[in-house]
Amino acid sequence: MPFALAAGSLLAALLQLSPAFVLGAVLAFGIRPLPARWAFLAGFVLVGLRVLTLPDPWAPLVGRTVTLEGTVRDGFLYTERGRIRLDVYPPLADGTATLTGTVRRPQSPRNPGGFDEAGWLRGLGVRAVLEVARVEVHQPSPPGVKDRVRAALEAGLSPEAAALIRALTLGERRALGKDREAFQRAGLAHVLALSGLHVGILTGFLVLALAPLGPGRYLAALLVLWAYLGLVGPTPSLVRAVLMASAVLLALMLGKGRAPLTGALAFAFAVHVFLEPYAIFSLSFRLSYLAVLGLALTLPRLPPLRGVWGWVGGGVAVTLAAQALILPLVLHYFHQLPLLSPLTNLVAAPLVTLLVPLGFLKGILGAEVPLLGEVLALPVNLLAGGLLQFVRLAAQAPQLAWGEISPAGFALYYLALLPPFAVLYGYLRPARAAVLSATAVLAGLLPTLLPRAEVWQLDVGQGDSTLVRLPGGVEVLVDAGREWAGDDVVRALAALGVDELELAIGTHPDADHVGGLRYVLARVPVGALVLGPPKPGDPLDAALRTEAAAREIPVLTAARGATLRVGEATLRFLAPSPAPTGDDNTRSLVFVLEWRGRRVLFTGDAPTETERFWKPERVHVLKVSHHGARTGTGELVLSRFRPQLALIGVGPNPYGHPHPEVLARLERFGLEVHRTDREGAIRVLLW
Repeated sequence: MPFALAAGSLLAALLQLSPAFVLGAVLAFGIRPLPARWAFLAGFVLVGLRVLTLPDPWAPLVGRTVTLEGTVRDGFLYTERGRIRLDVYPPLADGTATLTGTVRRPQSPRNPGGFDEAGWLRGLGVRAVLEVARVEVHQPSPPGVKDRVRAALEAGLSPEAAALIRALTLGERRALGKDREAFQRAGLAHVLALSGLHVGILTGFLVLALAPLGPGRYLAALLVLWAYLGLVGPTPSLVRAVLMASAVLLALMLGKGRAPLTGALAFAFAVHVFLEPYAIFSLSFRLSYLAVLGLALTLPRLPPLRGVWGWVGGGVAVTLAAQALILPLVLHYFHQLPLLSPLTNLVAAPLVTLLVPLGFLKGILGAEVPLLGEVLALPVNLLAGGLLQFVRLAAQAPQLAWGEISPAGFALYYLALLPPFAVLYGYLRPARAAVLSATAVLAGLLPTLLPRAEVWQLDVGQGDSTLVRLPGGVEVLVDAGREWAGDDVVRALAALGVDELELAIGTHPDADHVGGLRYVLARVPVGALVLGPPKPGDPLDAALRTEAAAREIPVLTAARGATLRVGEATLRFLAPSPAPTGDDNTRSLVFVLEWRGRRVLFTGDAPTETERFWKPERVHVLKVSHHGARTGTGELVLSRFRPQLALIGVGPNPYGHPHPEVLARLERFGLEVHRTDREGAIRVLLW
């Protein structure tokens, strides 16, 4: 089995395969007898081929305006043609509807850390999105069983407790607000995702409660589990947990004893991908199955632990085993790892074990007998309040920040993990395993030791934001787009592994440049804020300075002739004058960032008439002024600075940016041009 893991990891890296392929290979090599193993693998390959060859019913309609009729459920429209995602605000309540809109393809992320709509919908088997222009008819559904259960759950609870218990029992996490992020930072995000924890608690509770039924309790519990799945909806982690519980209950019902964990997992995996082949693209699917696989590979090989310290050690071992195979996925997609996660899980597990069955009882019994629901409200309020307070405290614990991981990084991680598993299974001695794992780790660290800098032109729509990354973890952010783009910038910083900024620079007080900078200052540690000379009475300039003062961030004023040293780089400011006049664009900070002889010219929104005041020097990269407006980036700057590559931060706009004259000028001077409206975020390496 460990060798299957190694081979699958290499294939995943070299062929860009889903980690689900690795999981399938590992499970297959754990199956006995041999013919069954190959039958499983053959079935898995057939499922993969089925995914690749399924027809797309929406392909003929992409780009067209259509009117569709169907049933709205959880943000999707179910029609005779198939399911389509709805892009409409405010969201439509469940019911029947006739909608007019334009069919489009799901969008891929425009920036590092951006929402991958295409990837998310691919995991659900959805190929298209309807941008709703008009709601012709909408008839909301009458209240159903789920609405009654939800109302019974919330009765008598504080708003915070009600939001938590809805998440723990119905999987509805939106009402948690900021507490949802706190669960993630505390290493307890899995508690909110309906999965093996919740189904395990529910199954155990049902088997005990239905004991008078004798062997029939297993069938009764099985029926309740599938009814629960139908009530809350088939998320990948919940489907996996219900399928595994079904395998265990069926084995008990047939008198076969307790089903082994690997067998139950293989059964769930095979049934799941057969029924929902697209699920293999879902992150939730991969996290769920790989976490349980880590438990299945590790726990049976550990010695029995007894006593209080045995309980503590066992709890820590369970957390570490579950995280072993999913760690790179967690770091790649969530960009942080709570360092105290094993300990926070020890504290939270007993509280959740009590809350989940109490929540089920309150929702089900309270819907029929409201008095029983009111009686249960007191312990639920107390337990939910205690869990929330603990989570908020644990969320303050240190985090390991990490950026996105390359396919080679995934392969090296799993190769480094292989020797410890080989020791666990008796294939290797610990000393040799340590050497092999260390070799894989060092191979992964080698690229980080190369001295290089890079420039990221982020896609913030019709605005500007640029990140400069220098050796030694020195990061400089220039502008942050409009106010709404601040969150995109922060997510991009997290995805790139940036947990603090040496400098944040606001080129001039225009909303499309510094509107999102306040959001960044409030959420990312910043060494200093660099602005041009103060502009009295300007609300954006004043707001930035106020935010910096509130965060105790020093504000540095830059103008023509100023020089700043940051890490191994030097910033030389060419404009504006120390006492600038004119509009905001004329006041733009213009500067050259130089690192080891490589130079980047930043121009803000500076107009062409200011270019004659800039001290000329040879640069390699030009950040084109004013999104490519006709009034910027004249022949003077191109002839005196002679850049080789041009970056244009631009989005859909009514101004005609970038102007054809500017594009023609850049082409005439031989520049390689890159635009965020066509390419998304752009990465330029400075060697």
